[in-house]
Amino acid sequence: MAATMDPQAPSQVSSQERFFRFFQHEVTSLQEQMQNLQGTGTSGGERADGVDHVLAGIARLSNEVKDAASYLPAYDQRTYSDAIKALSDKLQSIRSSFAPRQKFSFKAGFTKKNSSAISVNEAAELASQHRSRLPGWSTDVSSADSSFAPTPAELVSPAPEMIEEEQPDNRDGMLGPQAAAVRKPSFSQATSITISNHHGVHIILPSSASHATTSGTVSNLRGCVVDMSVPTASAQPFAGLILKNIKDSLIICGHVSGPVHITNVSNSIIVVACRQFRMHESKSVDIYLHCGSRPIIEACKDIRFAPLPKTYITEADTQTQNHFDQVDDFKWLKSEPSPNWATLDSSQQIREEVWRDTVPGGVGLGPVDILRAVKLTNT
Repeated sequence: MAATMDPQAPSQVSSQERFFRFFQHEVTSLQEQMQNLQGTGTSGGERADGVDHVLAGIARLSNEVKDAASYLPAYDQRTYSDAIKALSDKLQSIRSSFAPRQKFSFKAGFTKKNSSAISVNEAAELASQHRSRLPGWSTDVSSADSSFAPTPAELVSPAPEMIEEEQPDNRDGMLGPQAAAVRKPSFSQATSITISNHHGVHIILPSSASHATTSGTVSNLRGCVVDMSVPTASAQPFAGLILKNIKDSLIICGHVSGPVHITNVSNSIIVVACRQFRMHESKSVDIYLHCGSRPIIEACKDIRFAPLPKTYITEADTQTQNHFDQVDDFKWLKSEPSPNWATLDSSQQIREEVWRDTVPGGVGLGPVDILRAVKLTNT
């Protein structure tokens, strides 16, 4: 339920409220990532990449607090800074636990706690108490948007294992007639999924990939069609998914039980059912979405939302509310609606028969044909 705004100061309260919700979401996400580090492998540098990913997130959140200083009260700024410090301390503690045990070391019991330190939950409680005193602030908001407490460890590991793919040589980015065939990667040794560095290919994940959906990353694609819906449609959704650096492509993500993070995507179409949706630094993207919480965008432009096509809806989806059209733009703090996103009316949406008959491909249907059918013509 949205907070009730004070008519005497709508824009100021709105700005502070939106930042508070943004900060809550970021802290929860970072906590989940840190919790997930414990189960991340070390053989391929995945854990080191995960730590770097969290460090970058903390630094970015700190900069966001500095940018918001013009409208945040000094007390709030201190509270947010304390929460960020607590995140940094927690990450340092986790990193220390990864280090090899030293032969000679002081026992942990001799470590003196910094009396000025504050835990994330303590900082969150202080912020929550302070918020309750703001004019027009309502505490009746959804738990998905208002809790700093970490959710179960369902977040993607930032650098999952690379999957070997059986495919023609495409080093120059040019595809011959035989290269239009659908690629089905091998997953014999995989625990996670990475699809990266492709141009003009059609990739479909087979049902055998269901054991590798612990996490997924799709990156550095141009003019591609990627369909990951088959192995995630039943009981094995992705725990988390990252999409980044994608252009002129159709990405059918399938189902994600946790968050989807999307960065630097342009002139593309994304189809996904997820618990949390977060997109930034993207433009000219159509999102066909089923989302269990309010989607979040920031630093985006010309983003259009529509409900998930019937072709990809599962029975479980029909039992949950879809918030696809309740988007929060964290870079638009004015009281009027954000100009950076809109919804697609039925006449603008891709027809159901295209999803059912054309997008899966087939004889004589290469990636260019599919992209043309969904009106991605700049390929």
